[in-house]
Amino acid sequence: MLFYEWSNMAGNLLVVGFFLALVVLNELTRRSKILGIGFFVVFPIIATIFIWPHTVTAESGVTSWFHWAKTYSALAGCVGFMAIRYIPKLQKNKIALCFPPLILVINIMEAVVRDFQCFGINEVTESGLIIGGTWNILNGLAGILNAVTVCGWMGIYISKDKSQDMMWPDMCWFWIVAYDVWNYAYVYNTSSDRSTMCGIALLASCTFAGFVIKKGAWLQHRAHTLALYMMCLFTFPSLFTTPELMVYSTNSPVAHMLISGLALAINAAVAVYQIYTIKKQRKNLFKEELYTHLECYKKVAEKA
Repeated sequence: MLFYEWSNMAGNLLVVGFFLALVVLNELTRRSKILGIGFFVVFPIIATIFIWPHTVTAESGVTSWFHWAKTYSALAGCVGFMAIRYIPKLQKNKIALCFPPLILVINIMEAVVRDFQCFGINEVTESGLIIGGTWNILNGLAGILNAVTVCGWMGIYISKDKSQDMMWPDMCWFWIVAYDVWNYAYVYNTSSDRSTMCGIALLASCTFAGFVIKKGAWLQHRAHTLALYMMCLFTFPSLFTTPELMVYSTNSPVAHMLISGLALAINAAVAVYQIYTIKKQRKNLFKEELYTHLECYKKVAEKA
């Protein structure tokens, strides 16, 4: 196969099981305030003091600045989103509503910096062989485009059902697809042998939740599943490095270039469509939502 050596059945089953576990845990933590606080506030505090100093070792493969930044920025997103969801005064506060796009862009740019950092690198890590090349630059540019096309955050609202989800009507399916392709290319470029878990299973879990279970709440799903993944990685690192449980990447330069080139092309297309929409609809990107004329927007906004 072009991207992976799929011969390890145990590894394949682990990817499927991890996807299902993330979907279920995301459902539990979004539907229950108590579980949300327990998973994203109480446990991280305990783990930071008593668990992770012992599990995150030189052999764990999760000691870089990026892993720590990603873990705590994902948790910050979860906590910030819960504050907006459960504190009525914040739901209409324009400054508070700037937090979701800000933490999203920060997360994207963390990965962009890491992609650029890996250009020219050729080394073996616990998460696989890193082969730096032109693909890192292409995908870094794709990530920048993905960040600058975030829009419509002023239309964020909280759903009126029991789960009180953070809904973002202007975050339409094409932007999410562009994000998924870019992020998958990123993890394939920088964590090749772990990319079936942090790429396929992780991205599929939040996208499935956002497209099938609760449309319009993709960013909330993404924050939850990413935080859950990172905490699992920090707590049980051997689960992601044991040879018998890994699906190894082929590390084919063709695969790296193909997925990174595709990510850049798709994100460029989204950027072009956004500019077209701004001009045709005469919209102000910084003051109003852009895609109010699209069905993907209307289906989410009509429930506000």
